[in-house]
Amino acid sequence: MTFRPKYITFDCYGTLTYFPMHQMAYDIYEGQLPPEQMRLFVSDFADYRFDEVMGDWKPYHEVLQSALERTCKRHGLAYRDEDARRVYDAVPTWGPHADVPHALSRVARKIPLVILSNAMNEQIHSNVEKLKAPFHKIYTAQDAGAYKPRLAAFEYMLDQLGCAPEDVLHVSANPRYDIFPADNLGIRNKVFVNRGHEPRPNEAYSFAEIRDINGLPALVGL
Repeated sequence: MTFRPKYITFDCYGTLTYFPMHQMAYDIYEGQLPPEQMRLFVSDFADYRFDEVMGDWKPYHEVLQSALERTCKRHGLAYRDEDARRVYDAVPTWGPHADVPHALSRVARKIPLVILSNAMNEQIHSNVEKLKAPFHKIYTAQDAGAYKPRLAAFEYMLDQLGCAPEDVLHVSANPRYDIFPADNLGIRNKVFVNRGHEPRPNEAYSFAEIRDINGLPALVGL
């Protein structure tokens, strides 16, 4: 695959920014559950976050509150709003995967970079600053009024960029949030960054696969 798009669009958290939600859960709840159940707690927390973004847009702190409350209920733990707030406040402090800054800066010299993130505007800019690469545009779920994987989030991005699905290359480590809906919307050119924390998508979704962002320049002929 060698494709020179008008824009390269990215998921941010988990793909570019290290996203230790699992570690936050362990920091708060480890010791309250047996080890095997704690692993299930972390998995359930991820699934409930996904479920919470499928409806009408609401602020991300409400997404986290509801997801964490449902997870605690499922595992018989007491839920506290301050625990959800602790997770929310940690998000802007997280920095990039080590492979990201240099490779992104190299690509950005030739192709405009865009982020589409399930974030609040008050969170995302701190994370993007830590990526140490120039971005053409940064769009959030708050801007779009919809979270990924809803197609409305991707439609908002394409409308703002004034381009068609075939004009972009979308890059993500998150199949459920990005690869699947991007394909549904007609974004043919997709890259799965296999960081090992999500199952590999089915080949029917027609994607290139790289281990980290260092593999991206070669895909666009750089």
